[in-house]
Amino acid sequence: MSTPPNADFICFAHRGASGHEPENTLLSFRRALELGARWIELDVRVVEGEAIIFHDRTLARRARCGGVVEKQSLTYLRSLDVGKGERIPLLSEVLELVKGRAALQIELKGGGSASIVAAIISGCLIEGWLPESFLISSFEYKEIAEIKRLQPAIPVGLLPRGYPDNLVEVAHALGAVSVHLSIDSVIPARIKELHAAGLKVFVYTVNDPVDLKALRAAGIDGVFTDFPERVIITGGSN
Repeated sequence: MSTPPNADFICFAHRGASGHEPENTLLSFRRALELGARWIELDVRVVEGEAIIFHDRTLARRARCGGVVEKQSLTYLRSLDVGKGERIPLLSEVLELVKGRAALQIELKGGGSASIVAAIISGCLIEGWLPESFLISSFEYKEIAEIKRLQPAIPVGLLPRGYPDNLVEVAHALGAVSVHLSIDSVIPARIKELHAAGLKVFVYTVNDPVDLKALRAAGIDGVFTDFPERVIITGGSN
């Protein structure tokens, strides 16, 4: 994470190769690896003390049933079909799949997720994973602060809502190495400001090759994409 801006463009496979397979499933992560992705992005929620991979707060979109994710039992959640017969995976299962093959960009969803993820990462570090094999992000800054308290060597990135005036100040206060911006909020002046502050700029979600070309020309450092092969083919490093 210490290279100059745009010197090592990163492709984050967004929820795996989610343009091809059901998002945040082992099938999607396997497909991303097959397509050459070296960074996998996923979302973590905690249910009954277990880190599960699921983006939404509710089950409606992915499992076509009612209910808030964190209010369900782990057994019930693991019984659901979230596309092509795939089940909701555990973070531990994804780690086993990608070990030695890819790094993980973990977005923390919901309160209390930082402590569980930090404990899992601690075990990974003991097993030989490097701190830079992870990048932890969240819209919830208290979760980022907790990760840095528990695992200070692990890089973290901020997911701001919009582009607040104090973004650089907050990023430095939390020890962030990157800021992750929506494609709609990216303008050259913001890229310049963040780079001047020593922060990487990663943009989500970039699927259109025209957008990708324009963003690379603007000097960003990487993108989150549902189609990792589109970035890899154009020369993105991952």
